[in-house]
Amino acid sequence: GVQSIYWVVTFACHRRCRHCYDDRFRPYVRGALDAVLAQGERAIPRILANLPDDMRWRDAGGRWHPTQLVLAGGELLIDGVRQRLFHPLLAGIADRWGTARPRISVQTTGDILTDDLLADMLARGVDTVAVASIDDHHAGHAGQAKFRLMDRLRAMMTHHGMVEITPGDPRPVPRATPTFLFFGAQPDLWIGEIWPRGRAWLNGLSTADYTTNFCARWSGGKGFLDIGRAGSEVAIEPDGSLYPCCLKTAAPLGNLTEERLLDILADLRDEAALQSINRGDPEGMGLASGWSRDDFRARAATADPLGRAFANPCIGCDRYFAERLGPVLAERRRQRLARRGPPDLAVERPVPIA
Repeated sequence: GVQSIYWVVTFACHRRCRHCYDDRFRPYVRGALDAVLAQGERAIPRILANLPDDMRWRDAGGRWHPTQLVLAGGELLIDGVRQRLFHPLLAGIADRWGTARPRISVQTTGDILTDDLLADMLARGVDTVAVASIDDHHAGHAGQAKFRLMDRLRAMMTHHGMVEITPGDPRPVPRATPTFLFFGAQPDLWIGEIWPRGRAWLNGLSTADYTTNFCARWSGGKGFLDIGRAGSEVAIEPDGSLYPCCLKTAAPLGNLTEERLLDILADLRDEAALQSINRGDPEGMGLASGWSRDDFRARAATADPLGRAFANPCIGCDRYFAERLGPVLAERRRQRLARRGPPDLAVERPVPIA
């Protein structure tokens, strides 16, 4: 297995935050909401089936720990998503792995979390609740409001016997201990500079510069190929697309509605560009194909949507994927599917989301 899997279960959200890393996270209504939910209903069973049978990883001392499965949105607690996606997914995890299941962490904005919803999550096997909106960018959370939200939620979760932990704490937590944590796009945290992605990018909010290497941070690409070892994490989109980082590269590695996670990673281990990402060195991703570090730095420079000069390795990575690696990954995927033959389940293409 891997240490962590970051699974965006749905794009449906009750918010449309200006700093979000993907503009598909937003409210959907009527037919659009049904299309989003139907996409998840088709994809979830196939993704679950293609995750590793052994959901464990081993630390440097040789000790085994359960994989952390982070379930995120959007917002998993809103009406419709909760009943049609979130609850069936929790049941599917229990059916798939039983007592050998991964440690389940749920990300939420926290503002709609109630005592009843919390008790229900814990009863369904959730181990950790991560409140991801503690910053001034979420509407209604600016200034002291975010601290009042923390106080309310801390009292609620402590009442249920949950223990507070800090983001990025590497110490494993016993499964029997439910935990909670708070984080957000604050200056002193890993997304403090704001990513050059989504609405954050379109609104000119990214404060990252070329020295900001999201790839080498937790939930970046560093270590994603190191199957079964500390630091290994991959990200999944609602349609099953697989990425080496939660910010998402310009093309996916493969799709988990079609193939098993470990088969995809094993097949791509020899790609020099992916090995460079795995080292947390995106600048070196083109060295084996004729892109020098100077070439990468030149392509990492651009102007943001407000016309300001901007440079960041994510921009260079996007351009390398567009020019070189994206077609290579698509061909590798075609070859894997051809070798495997007809899939066990007919693959339905993702539903376009308007």
